[in-house]
Amino acid sequence: MGVTGTGATVWLTGLPSAGKTTIAQALAGRLRGDGHRVEVLDGDEIREFLSAGLGFGREDRHTNVQRIGFVAELLASNGVKVLVPVIAPYADSREAVRKRHEARGTTYLEVHVATPVEVCSVRDVKGLYAKQAAGEISGLTGVDDPYEAPELPDLRIETQDHTVEDSAALLTALLVERGLA
Repeated sequence: MGVTGTGATVWLTGLPSAGKTTIAQALAGRLRGDGHRVEVLDGDEIREFLSAGLGFGREDRHTNVQRIGFVAELLASNGVKVLVPVIAPYADSREAVRKRHEARGTTYLEVHVATPVEVCSVRDVKGLYAKQAAGEISGLTGVDDPYEAPELPDLRIETQDHTVEDSAALLTALLVERGLA
């Protein structure tokens, strides 16, 4: 089984509107074009189908991340490149996912999409920052709820300094460096 059949989980963590899903979709297109099997486990879709009923408190967020990590590892261990653009705000939740992968011999890469909150709030793709500012919602990650940035990610992308294609190229280079693309 060549490189195209080698699975891995690439977890893109960062604040809301940081660019996680946009970068994951761009990378997925590149990888599919090179013959890789790829799945994108988008946080919003997972919440609708796999984690319906969970809230946004710490315990529910941890449960959500563990469910996503389980599915990601299952796919990755079967030769799929799994791109996971999910906030996963707590370091211990991400570490538990990493350990699950390591215990099964499955590659796990953590990518910090390190877009400053000021940039994210201007992008405000889903209108969350505006709703939080208007007092309509609370518990927004990075504003009035914690976000624990990775201390030693495999890659840190500051999207305010890179185009989407440049960001996807940085991720592709990481995969090549690790023998995965």
